[in-house]
Amino acid sequence: MNNLEITYLKSLAKQFPNAAAASTEIINLQAIMNLPKGTEHFLTDIHGEWEQFNHVMRNGSGSVRRKIDEQFGNTITEKDKRALATLIYYPKEKLAIVEEDEEYLEDWYKIMLHRLVQMLKGVSSKYTRSKVRKALPKDFAYVIEELITEKEELEDKEAYYNEIIHTIIRIGSAGQFITELCTLIQRMVVDHLHIVGDIYDRGKGPHIIMDTLMQYHSLDIQWGNHDVVWMGAAAGDLTCIATVIRNSARYGNLDTVEEGYGINLVPLATFALKEYADTDCSVFSIKYDKDYNTRDLDLDMRMHKAITLIQFKLEGQLIKRHPEWHLENRLLLDKIDFDKKTVCVDGREYPMIDTDFPTVDPKDPYRLTEDEQLVMDRLKKAFRHSDKLQKHIRFLYSKGAMYKVHNYNLLYHGCVPMDEQGNFLSLNIAGREYKGKALYDALDAYARKGYYSKDPDERNYGRDVLYYIWAGPSSPVYGKDKMTTFERYFIEDKITHKEVKNPYYKLYDTESVIDSIFEEFGLGHEKSHIINGHVPVELKKGETPIKCGGKLLVIDGGFSKAYQDKTGIAGYTLVGNSHGMFLVSHQPFEGKDVAINSETDIVCERIPVELATTRIRVADTDVGKELKESIRQLEMLLEAFREGIILEK
Repeated sequence: MNNLEITYLKSLAKQFPNAAAASTEIINLQAIMNLPKGTEHFLTDIHGEWEQFNHVMRNGSGSVRRKIDEQFGNTITEKDKRALATLIYYPKEKLAIVEEDEEYLEDWYKIMLHRLVQMLKGVSSKYTRSKVRKALPKDFAYVIEELITEKEELEDKEAYYNEIIHTIIRIGSAGQFITELCTLIQRMVVDHLHIVGDIYDRGKGPHIIMDTLMQYHSLDIQWGNHDVVWMGAAAGDLTCIATVIRNSARYGNLDTVEEGYGINLVPLATFALKEYADTDCSVFSIKYDKDYNTRDLDLDMRMHKAITLIQFKLEGQLIKRHPEWHLENRLLLDKIDFDKKTVCVDGREYPMIDTDFPTVDPKDPYRLTEDEQLVMDRLKKAFRHSDKLQKHIRFLYSKGAMYKVHNYNLLYHGCVPMDEQGNFLSLNIAGREYKGKALYDALDAYARKGYYSKDPDERNYGRDVLYYIWAGPSSPVYGKDKMTTFERYFIEDKITHKEVKNPYYKLYDTESVIDSIFEEFGLGHEKSHIINGHVPVELKKGETPIKCGGKLLVIDGGFSKAYQDKTGIAGYTLVGNSHGMFLVSHQPFEGKDVAINSETDIVCERIPVELATTRIRVADTDVGKELKESIRQLEMLLEAFREGIILEK
């Protein structure tokens, strides 16, 4: 052993001061390595659909129901299985119904407590007793541990076990105890959660989703472009702020900004009523649902138009600051002929649906008016001082990244930008060219500088990078040649609306291309996969989420209601457990009340992607690699104790 190793081992000996302690830990870690791998749950493109998200989180994309089938087989009826599943998903709500309607309530309590304890035994069996103990609710930890570790079928323990159940019911704690058991089962069914981007926009509840994620026991997040634009807004970038408000207005979700995050939109509303009072806003219709208050429609359309024109101006200013990003084709305000009511796009002139822009100066179209600047300054202050938004965005930074390599899988939201031949495309960032993994790393670094840097120049550049990640053609999480927002509002000819996907989406069925991505990110394992979302899989057109023979999985299938007519389903999720990997397709979620009262679920189909020939163990995972290294170090410490290099205490 060299001096450096001895110094390290002396430090390790403070935690394990003698051979017995080191030996015990080696035995413990070696045993953990042979436990079955925990279940991983993959979700993407949630887009604010908090009710469906909440249900999928509770049912583990069918994992809870699968465990019910494993535990009870044919010993209980299908009806009883559905009732048990619903109770586990929504314990408080289901208990309220049962306690009001059930004639023999004590018998029902007894049956359900026994079934839930059996379920908990099953779902916790793959974890160490220490890990289970840490997950137990404080108030009932001792009782639950006794119930799940004792074998009630043993004659000596049967009376003891049954008396615990009887006493729980007798003292009126059955309802609370059942709720805790159900919540714990949900917790134990899924060991780790992956969110592969796009929590925000379109749906009404991204803030509710973020609150839920912040309470989750183990997760990581790969940023989507809709997440990044909110990150930029929280950082105070005016272009991102305008984009966030425009998106929210377009989908009738200004309540998310105002009520969800407490951001005052009165300055924008006042400005829109003043400047757009006599302006045609028909182009700026609102895509609202049944919950939208149509009383606000006229005002929201005016605010929608006002913030859209502000966004185009701010985009123009950003594009001019960064000629190295080659976004000149997005400079369209200066291409408008207000007399002819046309605009020149890619060298061709098109008639415009609307040119009634009272705040646009044709001689200097990208300059904000004094009032527009005042509105944006106030909005910036409101975004920066929203405690809830800042808390959520800091969580996105702490748990999130542009990509993640985990258990031989590469997770990212969109694509690895490439040309038609499969060569990685480069992007100039701060004077240097980056491509492939280096591009992801550079964008990640500058995204963090845009929020956290104390240097004003570095922070401002990082904020511009955040906007580029949202909509730039070489952004891995956008992955199209342009974002045709202007054309979709103002030009009827749909040829101008087309956004051409990066060649990645043509090449991702080509094995050599996928293998080159694996190599770029340091993945050489034969079981490796790429898991990404961003572009909805259109099942209606016969598309499949399984690409390149299962090496790549696109799991965006329409979680957002805005996409479900296009895709034909309500999204894909992915489950990876000790038996393999399974794609799960979902039906549209009709609401919590329907799920509870009719005891229905939304899992449509479970599709095996890869089945393990032998059960996957902890030793086969990233955690297993860490444990192997810990065992190696402990064995060195044990040797040092035995040879007298380090003295035992």
